[in-house]
Amino acid sequence: MPLRLMLVDDHEVVRVGMKTLLERQDGFAVVAEAGSEDEAVTEAQLVQPDIILMDIRLKSGSGIAACQRIMAALPKTRIIMLTSYAEDELLFAAIRAGAIGYVLKQVGSGDLIRAINNAAQGDGSLDPSLTQKVFSQVRQSLQAQESAAFDELTSQERQVLLHISHGATNRQIAKELHLSDGTVRNYVSNVLSKLHLHNRAEAAAYAIEHKLQDTL
Repeated sequence: MPLRLMLVDDHEVVRVGMKTLLERQDGFAVVAEAGSEDEAVTEAQLVQPDIILMDIRLKSGSGIAACQRIMAALPKTRIIMLTSYAEDELLFAAIRAGAIGYVLKQVGSGDLIRAINNAAQGDGSLDPSLTQKVFSQVRQSLQAQESAAFDELTSQERQVLLHISHGATNRQIAKELHLSDGTVRNYVSNVLSKLHLHNRAEAAAYAIEHKLQDTL
């Protein structure tokens, strides 16, 4: 049974070109077309295609919004977003909207067909020129989450926790940070209280797990 495809682009000539290309391939059948957000949502619900190739920019409405609406109604449908430009903001908006692929229109026919076949298998496709941007964004997000794990701590308390994670005693910490033993004890108590931990071992594990070192 062929993959049932739907094409969404506000330029008819683009849809005609894609349809001609795709229907030359064994196992593909273009079952619907649309040129606007509302039309895309209506047609998708009517024919329930396996895969939708969606232009990210539409003159009437938004490809991102259409993707969100279609995914809400047809969660099993796979949507590949097509765009002429590698724009970070739209890339991540498409991912958040539920798109399984994000492909530049300039790709060769072989890459487009691969993206469709990947989508049919439930695998995402991302234009190679955008891969590094995704990884960079993911790293930044993880770093932000790690940093947030210590938001309640002052700079000095973070330093004390860092030394705890290295196995230092209160006396060693006091010497290293030029503080009194009593002050260090107070800092340790504050750290445990703010992070809702019971002892130094838990504090050390927490610091390592959330990569305290990388946030300093």
